[in-house]
Amino acid sequence: MPGVAVKLYSVFFKLLLKHRLQNLISISSSSDKDGLPDSFGVSTRSDESVAAANPSFTDGVATKDIHIDPMTSLTVRIFLPESALSPPEPDSVSRHKDTYHNRSDRRHSYGPNQNSPAPAERNESRRNSYGCNNENLETYGGYAPSAKRSSRKLPVMLQFHGGGWVSGSSDSAANDFFCRRIAKVCDVIVLAVGYRLAPENRYPAAFEDGVKVLHWLGKQANLADCCKSLGNRRVNGVEVKKLNVQGQIVDAFGASMVEPWLAAHADPSRCVLLGVSCGGNIADYVARKAVEAGKLLEPVKVVAQVLMYPFFIGNNPTQSEIKLANSYFYDKPVSVLAWKLFLPEKEFDFDHPAANPLAHNRSGPPLKLMPPTLTVVAEHDWMRDRAIAYSEELRKVNVDSPVLEYKDAVHEFATLDMLLKTPQAQACAEDIAIWVKKYISIRGHEFSY
Repeated sequence: MPGVAVKLYSVFFKLLLKHRLQNLISISSSSDKDGLPDSFGVSTRSDESVAAANPSFTDGVATKDIHIDPMTSLTVRIFLPESALSPPEPDSVSRHKDTYHNRSDRRHSYGPNQNSPAPAERNESRRNSYGCNNENLETYGGYAPSAKRSSRKLPVMLQFHGGGWVSGSSDSAANDFFCRRIAKVCDVIVLAVGYRLAPENRYPAAFEDGVKVLHWLGKQANLADCCKSLGNRRVNGVEVKKLNVQGQIVDAFGASMVEPWLAAHADPSRCVLLGVSCGGNIADYVARKAVEAGKLLEPVKVVAQVLMYPFFIGNNPTQSEIKLANSYFYDKPVSVLAWKLFLPEKEFDFDHPAANPLAHNRSGPPLKLMPPTLTVVAEHDWMRDRAIAYSEELRKVNVDSPVLEYKDAVHEFATLDMLLKTPQAQACAEDIAIWVKKYISIRGHEFSY
């Protein structure tokens, strides 16, 4: 059973969350009456603790925030691990493998088994090989890719935070800590998505924001290629008129900014989606849209997804939804309030495709085309059974979809602020890394677990 501290914290957490949700419901009702929808929205709450971006590798990861859509509040926080500046350690794979097999704090898994860096250099030139102006980055001591340094390409992971649709953010202190950990143990560039929150923006805003970031990543990769190909004045059939000093490609369609960290270090052909709680619902939706888009997304390719205790629900309750309805932190009554704030009133239904991945009205590609999916569940989470059922349906159509269930664990046991530094949270991150590396490792470095 969870400890006394967790139980007490859970009581206060649920009281505060219920109070917040009820306030948002009343505010939302008055806004609906006034007919004042705000498409720009909000991606963070003023009363939540946030961590400032730090573009230097003070703890092995540099971060920066980017507002990627001028029409909405959609943002991303980039987490760049310092390992991007140096080759990987040759024994890192075997060390992670041993760590996985010796894990004792995971209850069990479902499904078949499948097979100190150098400091950043100052850029001596004001412009790097991608045509980007580094002066602003250098002014405040941030990392800027250098044309003189051979760059290492890392996989990209899109991360969608939790918070019951109405809270949380890409730059919250807890999410910042979690993403730094994932960037280091998985050796990936993490893009934490600051999607629009409800009730200011209900479904499908958060889902559309997730897809928009995926397309933005592809655009960044194409812009980086354009910068490299400026000797050829026509790139992909578009005449490039000039490259200005701010690192913008200017064509007949206007200016586009190249993101230097992604241009130097990102490999979008090895893209992983990771969703936490309600973020898992978003990740699964984005995965479906990526399958539907196919080659239209190139060079982006979603090779796997990780669903951490997804926020699934349905009209026909599962055994865990009955027995654990009053479980820790996000119990069922509180979660129902969150769904009322997220789904439009006319669409409110627990078998809505956003809520139930196995609903009869689910659209999109067949399950057999979904990417490999790792599902993380907690023993004391009322949502666990539906997540396991989804994983079982994927395995029936030969999708690699193991389930990792953690004993004595609660919803958000690896991402909630007070639980982030527990051994179980660290173990979960390492287990995720072991599985993810099957799909993002360069050929010749794969391993089975």
